[in-house]
Amino acid sequence: MRKIRIFDTTLRDGEQSPGCSMNIHEKLEMARQLERLGVDVIEAGFPIASPEDFESVQKIAREVQNCQVAALCRAVKGDIDCAWEALKGHPNPLIHIFLATSDIHLESKLNVRRGLRGEERQIHRRGRRADGAENRGNIKERSSLFQRRLERSLCRRV
Repeated sequence: MRKIRIFDTTLRDGEQSPGCSMNIHEKLEMARQLERLGVDVIEAGFPIASPEDFESVQKIAREVQNCQVAALCRAVKGDIDCAWEALKGHPNPLIHIFLATSDIHLESKLNVRRGLRGEERQIHRRGRRADGAENRGNIKERSSLFQRRLERSLCRRV
């Protein structure tokens, strides 16, 4: 029988809603409640975004022990290192690596133009960087940002 994993992003995605930001103590209390509810994975934040985000991910990783704690990062060595540092000490950390794959992100953030096959090279190169997270022995999760905007053929290759 298949098991459905509950991957909660309240502490990260919820922060992006206007008027819904939480301080470190509120995030920690929310994480404890999610743990009590039996959530499988709590995505605690995006540690590279700010010192406050780093600290909240770190505190949650130290105090929430009965579910997996994840940190979001880009497929960039500095992000992966920061996420790993914030999650240190948790018995089952998860680094959630996202790849920018939409035309907007490829062109404006990665300076890659569609149609030149450069998008595949860029995505592949970033994917290889993401593999560096496994070299530390921790588990990783990958996703692509705005995947629904991708052509199906490129989506399959990603």
